Amino acid sequence: MTFSIVARSAGPDPETASWGVAVASKFLAVGSAVPAAVAQVGAIATQAHANVAYKGHALAHLDEGATASVALQRLLEEDEGRDHRQVGIVDVEGNAASHTGSACLDWAGSVTGDGYAIQGNILSGEEVVSAMEAAFLASDPEAPLARRLLAALEAGDRAGGDSRGRQSAAVLVVREGAGYGGMDDIEVDLRVDDHATPVEELQRLLALNDLYLTASTEEEKVPMTPELREELEGVARAAGHRDLEGWVGAENYEMRVAEDLSWVDRRILAIARGEEATQ
Repeated sequence: MTFSIVARSAGPDPETASWGVAVASKFLAVGSAVPAAVAQVGAIATQAHANVAYKGHALAHLDEGATASVALQRLLEEDEGRDHRQVGIVDVEGNAASHTGSACLDWAGSVTGDGYAIQGNILSGEEVVSAMEAAFLASDPEAPLARRLLAALEAGDRAGGDSRGRQSAAVLVVREGAGYGGMDDIEVDLRVDDHATPVEELQRLLALNDLYLTASTEEEKVPMTPELREELEGVARAAGHRDLEGWVGAENYEMRVAEDLSWVDRRILAIARGEEATQ
């Protein structure tokens, strides 16, 4: 009753690789049950008659050095309900494995490739996973993994998705040191639990995530000159804040403005000048 993609994206530097899962379903809060991922370990989606214990067990196997196929084999060997399960796994190196139990409801199946596993059940047809694979492979390999995953999810949704309809969607991406303030590895963790068009809503939330919860790149940083500081202090006071620092904190721009106010992100500068909306 779900379609998902599990993937690894190495980008230009393997040390900054990302692992993630994107999933959609006619099921309440699919993000609470299906995806799991750990940076420098791997990612998994467990669905159909989901065995949520697979998440912890699979990641433990991967952490101990098992490949995706070996971890999957161990999960299935230990589970008498394996015929009702569907699962996709990608390991630390990007090896992928997927399983669709014989008791999963039609249409059910999967496709795997270098760095990805795509699977679904109770789908409108095989074209759903085919469209997801094509969209993922066509995406820029150096683009953020969350964007590539949602491109695949959106393609599957357009191709028919869950044959029962739409309800929820989620995306989870991990990368070492990518979390809020660099204090954990959660790059993206977004859910749409109950919505008429969950994949579309997830795209909107990802845009907000990029603004509020993603650190500025060096190219996005504008040095804070005395003139620019004076301009932004005026913006802050006009908005009812005590000063620029207060404005940054109240508007949740702390990932996009230097703590010592030595630079400001160009998008935040555009918002301050009324040239860009936040939503």
